[in-house]
Amino acid sequence: MKKILLIASIVTMSAIAVGCGSKTQTTAVVEETTPAVLVKTEAAILTEVAQTVDFTSLLEPNKKTFISPSMAVRIEDILVEVGDRVKEGQVLVQMDKNQFNQSQLQMKNAEINLARMQAVYEVGGMAKQNIDELETSIGVMEESIQNLEKNLQLRAPFSGVVTGRYNEVGDLFVMGANRDGGVGILQIMQTNPLKAIVAVQEQYLPFVKDGMKVDIKADVYPDQVFTGTVSLIYPSIDPATRTFNVEIKVPNANSTLKPGMSSRTTFDMGARNSVVISDLAVQKQSGINERYVYVIKDGKAERRTVTLGRQVGDKIEVLSGVEAGEEVAVTSLSKLMNGTEVQVSNN
Repeated sequence: MKKILLIASIVTMSAIAVGCGSKTQTTAVVEETTPAVLVKTEAAILTEVAQTVDFTSLLEPNKKTFISPSMAVRIEDILVEVGDRVKEGQVLVQMDKNQFNQSQLQMKNAEINLARMQAVYEVGGMAKQNIDELETSIGVMEESIQNLEKNLQLRAPFSGVVTGRYNEVGDLFVMGANRDGGVGILQIMQTNPLKAIVAVQEQYLPFVKDGMKVDIKADVYPDQVFTGTVSLIYPSIDPATRTFNVEIKVPNANSTLKPGMSSRTTFDMGARNSVVISDLAVQKQSGINERYVYVIKDGKAERRTVTLGRQVGDKIEVLSGVEAGEEVAVTSLSKLMNGTEVQVSNN
């Protein structure tokens, strides 16, 4: 206990003698004590703490493509609209057949001419070179016709939904010159599944595995949790950000999620044994981001700066500053300073 000495002057009057008098001054010592601060404590304990990590990402279509011919052709008919669901192999656009029909006629005429020329050649009336040149020309025509035939009907390369239309019936499609900035007549996306590309810090590389499950929450559906699966782990680390990309497939059979939605992806990186304390014990230093607690030792409060980890219910993980088994104050914190004497009462 602290002691304070108080000096008190006491003046005592003695009996007055005849013709003379005297004063006597004495000093008394009074002892005063400052009471210890009454606190409650809780022990820091070592327990297993789940290591979940959240990342932000955008949801993207699993596949997307523009539907366009490989040459300049006039559009005869567009069979779908934006928002329509399409199946793999379905005809989406019918192109004009005039160029195809004309090319077929030209090839037939060339074949007739070849037959005539071969008859003349056989009787010695024509050089072999002329026959060879016409045969080569017919071969080129055949390839051109096959290409035109492939571009007569434009089909969906996969099942999905039409998300863009950039031309109208009657337009002459020319690559790079169609409307609204599109690079095709249509755009289709595969929205089931969707995918998310997440940039993950390199420290988590040992914990991310192909096929592992992750939780996904879209910002517009904060109360719904969707389950995704790691489908691809990129093989390199970005030297600028010290992250690696992870691709996650997200089932979307009901089309609840849309491409372009922002989301939070939660990875379960396993668990580790960590020291945890009551979150009531933690205080923040005003003006800075420092967190500290008071450890009670030998009847005194000892201020400790701590590094915190995860919140676990009403406990919080302590990465440094407190050891398992140490007692930390959880009450009367505003009355404590480093070295304050305390009395522990956990009743």
